[in-house]
Amino acid sequence: MKTVTLVSVVLVGGALIAAGAYQLGMRHPAALPAAAPVDPQVDPKTGRKILYWHDPMVPTSRFDKPGKSPYMDMQLVPVYADESTGAGVSVSAGVAQNLGIRTVLVRKAALSNGLDLTGVVAPNERATEVVQSRVTGFVEKLHVRAVLDPVRNGQPLATLHAPDWAAALEEYLGVRRAQVGQPLVDAARARLRLLSIPDGVVAAAELSGQAQSRFTLTAPVSGVVAELGVRDGAMVSPGMTLFRIVDLSSIWVLASLPEAQAAQVRPGASAEVRAAGATSVIAGKVSAILPDVDAATRALKVRVELPNPGLLLKPGMFVRVAVKEAASEQVLVVPQEAVITTGKRSVVIVASEGGKYSPAEVQLGRESGADVEVRSGLAEGQRVVASGQFLLDSEASLKSGLARLDSAAPKAAAPVSYSAEGKVEAMDKDGLTISHGPIPALKWGAMTMGFKPPPGGAPKDLKVGARIHFEFVQQGDDFVLQHVMTLPAGGKP
Repeated sequence: MKTVTLVSVVLVGGALIAAGAYQLGMRHPAALPAAAPVDPQVDPKTGRKILYWHDPMVPTSRFDKPGKSPYMDMQLVPVYADESTGAGVSVSAGVAQNLGIRTVLVRKAALSNGLDLTGVVAPNERATEVVQSRVTGFVEKLHVRAVLDPVRNGQPLATLHAPDWAAALEEYLGVRRAQVGQPLVDAARARLRLLSIPDGVVAAAELSGQAQSRFTLTAPVSGVVAELGVRDGAMVSPGMTLFRIVDLSSIWVLASLPEAQAAQVRPGASAEVRAAGATSVIAGKVSAILPDVDAATRALKVRVELPNPGLLLKPGMFVRVAVKEAASEQVLVVPQEAVITTGKRSVVIVASEGGKYSPAEVQLGRESGADVEVRSGLAEGQRVVASGQFLLDSEASLKSGLARLDSAAPKAAAPVSYSAEGKVEAMDKDGLTISHGPIPALKWGAMTMGFKPPPGGAPKDLKVGARIHFEFVQQGDDFVLQHVMTLPAGGKP
């Protein structure tokens, strides 16, 4: 019985000792072997320096250690030093593939000043003839009775009756019959010319021996009647336009050229005109760039002159005009889809090795098809992002904006320096006691006070009782000397 009791006591005592030791160990843990020091700002897997951690959904908040985001159910993401410099971003290959990022090569190509324009067919004003009346009379018979009727060269247009011509012709015929001499005959003939009597009418009168008061107007060229100014029985007067005939064997095309592309077209450039529904293309040349800009469309008019075989093109038709010139020298080009235009500048996203992307401002030139000339900002052989660049540009702009915010953070203003003259009353390792006169800038009167020593210490030859000129600044509740200079006996430095 005593043995059992003794064993129980020993077991209970051992349990109590173990529990006490455990509690003591929890309060005072034993020294463990020191682990190798680890820099918390260096990624142990990649060795890259970490500036801070952030939540990509709330990038303005920064954290000095990894962990779970307080905003989202996700882990904080490290921001490395090598990817935060500049305005670029780093994207892994997997993420780039998921975003659909596609890059293209900056290359050299020969651009031609080719433009596709729209135009309207117009009559050739140089091939337009006007038929006017040269006498007062009446339209006895109208041979062409409708606008846009086709006419041939020499075809009768109208027969006029001109009574005013009868007297002049009778006089001319009488002079011829009287045989009074060639000078008088020539004078009478000249009078007929002044009256604008056609040579055919005079010849008919000479042949018949009777004055002719009727004559027929004929078409001077082949074409269509663009204007008809008379009807049967209408009275005509000198200078009155009776017909306007347009020769459509050659026509003009007036194409609209945006003023921003005016430098790309020159007179003499070849052009191809195609009408809607036409299977053939008519070749012509740019004859002029008209010096007038449409105020509504900000476009110039390019005049293209070309033949019109078979009268295929009619005035008023809409056509497409392809203006082409010889290819220019080799220039740098990128696809137009790779350029982000903000209105004030043009930006491309340059792809570098290691999945790094950075924006670059470029100066653009001419456009040719899907490509655009790059005059500055890129070099041949670089790669630029052609799709997905808006995501990269927004991320780069955000990072550069944060960097600018950091750099624009208010900095502590430089402390204001004050100066005075005084006398050293005491000095030790903690500072100097100086009696000085009034300091108006601080609204101080004359007093004796202590100053902290200068950053480099007090001058070695400075002694108690010396007259000094000193400068100091206020740092918190202390006044710290910045410069101390001993004054000569006269009291002036």
